[in-house]
Amino acid sequence: MKTEELKKQKSIDLEPFYEALEDDPKLLEEALEILLEMVNFEPSSIKKLALFIKEDSRNLYNEIVELYKSTQDKSNTPSCCGGH
Repeated sequence: MKTEELKKQKSIDLEPFYEALEDDPKLLEEALEILLEMVNFEPSSIKKLALFIKEDSRNLYNEIVELYKSTQDKSNTPSCCGGH
């Protein structure tokens, strides 16, 4: 009986869900927030997600690196020099 339930779960058509995420940026943002909250509670998941981003989502990884560098540059600039 459990095998049949698993087969039903695997056969769920997720295409409408994916289409909804593509069509509604707010829905996509909310889904990402939920996912990140879930991952945040599992330290091993954080590392797995980071590795996945680095290996499989190069554009996202590069964007994260650039954001990190820009925040580092701003924090290293003395306030007297207008780095803010």
